[in-house]
Amino acid sequence: MGIIILVVIGLLSGFWLFRSNTIPGGRGELSARGRLSVIIPARNEAANLPHLLDSLRSQTCLPYEIIVVDDFSHDRTRAIAESYGVKVIRNSELPEGWTGKNWAVWNGYQQASGDLIAFLDADIRLEPKALEFLLHARERAGGVISVVPYHYTVKFYEKLAMITNILGVFAFMSPFENTNPRKGLYGSCILTAREDYEKIGGHQSVKSELLDDLNLGARYAQAGIPVVNFIGSGLVSFRMYPGGIRHEIEGFAKGAALSTSALKAGTITLTAVWVAGLIVSEAALFMWHTSWGLPMLIGYLLYMLQIFYFVRHVGRFGKVMPVLHAVSGFFFLFVMLYSVYRVVFHGKVAWKGRHIKVGRRMDE
Repeated sequence: MGIIILVVIGLLSGFWLFRSNTIPGGRGELSARGRLSVIIPARNEAANLPHLLDSLRSQTCLPYEIIVVDDFSHDRTRAIAESYGVKVIRNSELPEGWTGKNWAVWNGYQQASGDLIAFLDADIRLEPKALEFLLHARERAGGVISVVPYHYTVKFYEKLAMITNILGVFAFMSPFENTNPRKGLYGSCILTAREDYEKIGGHQSVKSELLDDLNLGARYAQAGIPVVNFIGSGLVSFRMYPGGIRHEIEGFAKGAALSTSALKAGTITLTAVWVAGLIVSEAALFMWHTSWGLPMLIGYLLYMLQIFYFVRHVGRFGKVMPVLHAVSGFFFLFVMLYSVYRVVFHGKVAWKGRHIKVGRRMDE
């Protein structure tokens, strides 16, 4: 009975945390049509960049300018960007006290002339109305917005990220975070007014932070500028780690152990309860022959049904992975343990050929 109670509380926690807050449709004319600058930091993104640049060409609301910052790529990133006729900047040497992406984004901003700034990761893909809807959403929000993209997966190892992605939506959509004075942004897709960005000091104000997006959101919130997050289902998507499972593990692990410090206690508690129920239910795979086997199996099936509901909004993971959600659950636990190991014992994380020192805690 105790197992069933834990599973039920876990499932209810998931429903409480999960909000399918999609980008609202654009209605009418924008009250102020500012020039939109799109800034794309790119390090070895030759495989991803064409998808993003093609999608930017097909927008119903075209950007005023597109700036690609080539961050010391070893592939054809620069040549591909130049072939699209966009403005390409070669990033300069990393100064002391800066992390790589922050420096690339900041240099792109220095060259931008728009009244509105969109920061997009190179793996983002946009549906034709995406920028139009984002501009309307930002105008309604009256501040800065970001989007948790819909995750398209192709290979099996990419589908392992299912549970990790669901937990990411919990973190950004949790109702507890609406009152968080350090509310974070999702760094893959951010839209802000230049005036607001300059008010908080832009990426220069978080130059040493590994979790630049979460800390940037906190700067906006502390300045009294509304921070609103959406999920990108139907409009904004990405394929996160096509470069292999090692790339995927490094990508998730670089912030997994640190990001929880920015969340409200309610979000952390209910997320932990959801994960606890998930792990207990998945133990049915090893204890099916015991007296606990049946309640665990019931819990496993209930979590499976809930995950099928969540992934409709989170990403394309196929029909098999929700059924075998234990595989994705074990992957999440491995990533968390690996992240803790890198942070605690090494004091640095690996990402795109760089070893980044873990800076000060987010609550300092």
